[in-house]
Amino acid sequence: MPPKKENDGCGCASIPISLIIVLLGLGYWGFRQLDQLPISLFLSNIQQNIQKPSTPNAAPTPSQDLPVANSPLAQATPTVSPTTKPQVSPSPVTPNQSPSPQSSSWQKKEIRGIYLSRYQATNNASERTIRERVRYYRAQGINTIIQGVWGNGCTMYNSEVMQQTLGYKSCPNQFQEKWLDWLIDEAHKQGMQVHAYFEKGIKLDENSPIFDLAVSKRWIVPGVDKTYPSIEHYVLDVEIPEVASFFKKISVEFVQKYPNIDAVQWDDYLGYHADLPGKVDRTTNLTNFVQQMISDVKKTNPKVSFDICHHNPYWSKRYFAADWGSWDVDRVFIQTYNDANFNQELEYAQNYAGVAISDKQLFRLKELVNNPKIKSVLVFPSAGKPEEAAASLKKALVP
Repeated sequence: MPPKKENDGCGCASIPISLIIVLLGLGYWGFRQLDQLPISLFLSNIQQNIQKPSTPNAAPTPSQDLPVANSPLAQATPTVSPTTKPQVSPSPVTPNQSPSPQSSSWQKKEIRGIYLSRYQATNNASERTIRERVRYYRAQGINTIIQGVWGNGCTMYNSEVMQQTLGYKSCPNQFQEKWLDWLIDEAHKQGMQVHAYFEKGIKLDENSPIFDLAVSKRWIVPGVDKTYPSIEHYVLDVEIPEVASFFKKISVEFVQKYPNIDAVQWDDYLGYHADLPGKVDRTTNLTNFVQQMISDVKKTNPKVSFDICHHNPYWSKRYFAADWGSWDVDRVFIQTYNDANFNQELEYAQNYAGVAISDKQLFRLKELVNNPKIKSVLVFPSAGKPEEAAASLKKALVP
């Protein structure tokens, strides 16, 4: 028997012609309805997956100075690779780039400042952390950082004057040498200012690294300064020529070391409390000292503004020997931390550069913002949490 011959082709000849017509009709109908089927979405997804390359999930590099994930700072600042220099625009950030409080009146204030204690420079903060911190405050509508650089008898930068006079180059806190340079540079890139805050002024407490030395040198005014009952302070007596010279040299050194600083600011710790023992009027000597210190600063760096944030002129002179109206300062901000006297203090503040409130007084913010006579507003984080205070400030202005 001859072998069975295999059919050539597909064997279509054996299919009834009627079935072929039906299949062709169904195929034509399906082609017409293709755009109605979900298959197009499926194909689109396939195309996107092909075009977008996948990247491995890289584990973050551990860093002790990175913001906590749930903190306001972490939520508001972009992530920057530790090996990459942060890229920022040299011009001020526009509203589309970083949101600011929804208040045109707030934006019109000359200075919208927040205080950062000298402790904010500790923990060996990296350049990345410091620059992100600046951008965070900018995003909250703040245009001025008032950064602590001195306090409790020592500097938060390496000081030759400190080393030569007292045997210490700085406060014992950890900080990187260029921390303030990074802060100033980033602030200026963001269209902001940095004011150096001489926190605690001429006063110190027993925890100061120079306390025992100051006692042995007889630099301290006899008695305890109880301006604030929660802590006992001691006053470095600027009537002593050696003490006065030390502070003037520190001030000159600072504006030489940081020539791009916008201002220096002293507060109500530049004064002698009236309850110190003895009936001694130190007003004239304090005035002479401050005038000379300002003159030395201006000769060294004429561009820097010398400011104070103090009690109203009556209280300052009456209870702190601080006749700051005779000091020739550039700007005065009136403290209104005692909310019971807020309205009276506000009357003074309208005649000067602005007002300072604590973060516990943010319910007053809209009133201050809507008052055209209040030129500037400074916020002091009384709880020591400036990032939270800045976020609360922004929320306080939301209609």
